Amino acid sequence: MTAPVRETLVVAAAVVDDLDAPTRLLACRRTAPSALAGRWEFPGGKVEPDEDPIAALHRELYEELGVRVRLGAEVHSDSDTRWPLGDGLTMRLWTAVTVAGDPRPLEDHDELRWLPRGRWHDVDWLPADVAVVDQLQSGGVPTGVPRGRTWR
Repeated sequence: MTAPVRETLVVAAAVVDDLDAPTRLLACRRTAPSALAGRWEFPGGKVEPDEDPIAALHRELYEELGVRVRLGAEVHSDSDTRWPLGDGLTMRLWTAVTVAGDPRPLEDHDELRWLPRGRWHDVDWLPADVAVVDQLQSGGVPTGVPRGRTWR
């Protein structure tokens, strides 16, 4: 009998310029691993054991981009609250707006781009993130949902 595969949770943010009426979306170009280098993604990372997912997201955004954020709505896939990433990874993703700091590539990325609305597909997104961009672009960024915690 084989042991069940343990799923690893990844948290990420669709960083926008305004939670209620976004006109720009932040894309981050990966530097590693080699299979992902040069592709674009939403910033975030893996949740550590016993770490709260929202706390993990705030930690990752500060480590990767040097920003503090206010979270907006969680963006769900059509069938679940998590987005499948493959290789035992799933992702939860929230909208976010920066409240302190200017995003800069500090860790895991070598370039950041603010993409104007209507041109959110102008970069070579990682395959799993394409579905999120499709969801955001077709249905818009979720609004009217209670806001998440701001990192202190």
